[in-house]
Amino acid sequence: MEEIKRHLKILKELGFDEIFLEGEFMNQEDILKEKLNQLKQIETEIKQCTKCDLYKNRIQPVLGEGNPNAVLMFVGEAPGADEDKQGRPFVGRAGKLLTKLIEQAGHKREEFYIANVNKCRPPGNRTPTLEEQEACFPFLERQIEIINPKVLCLLGAAAARAFLGRNVAITKERGQKIIWKDRILILTYHPAYVLRNPNAEPTLFEDIKMAIETAYEN
Repeated sequence: MEEIKRHLKILKELGFDEIFLEGEFMNQEDILKEKLNQLKQIETEIKQCTKCDLYKNRIQPVLGEGNPNAVLMFVGEAPGADEDKQGRPFVGRAGKLLTKLIEQAGHKREEFYIANVNKCRPPGNRTPTLEEQEACFPFLERQIEIINPKVLCLLGAAAARAFLGRNVAITKERGQKIIWKDRILILTYHPAYVLRNPNAEPTLFEDIKMAIETAYEN
């Protein structure tokens, strides 16, 4: 109930009073309950998942978090050590940078939904293999269907590869808008890359700001 109240507060601040769904008006609480129940079901499934070997070394899988009615979803590649311990996405140094840049753009992290392609941490924070991504991607697709964001901001080349089915040269392709299943993909750097290359921070900020503006466009 506290989770529902928190999301209702966010939606109220964004100006939503009720949502029209499947021919009838449903109040926010009913919609949130249904979405949170569906997301909880996915979380239950990933805790039991053995589709790839990443489950063998994880502390806990990381579903994602944020506004279930978000117009914008940030997607990274996989949890790191801090995320593996806490069971939350982007809570380490990279996550703090992402949160800072969202706030610099005049918004709150809680307005959006944040997740990863892979739900389990790869050993040593290595990049997930294509096979590991393919095993986990259906969970992310179901999250996207439930949340129904207009824009997906893909953080890093590995996340982009999972959606586009090919290797991505992120330094050349970042900032692009690509249509994927009637949604808009915006490719940009992973915050971890920016921590290693601080000169890229203004570019990441501009991409995040563009993703937010695009999500809220009529």
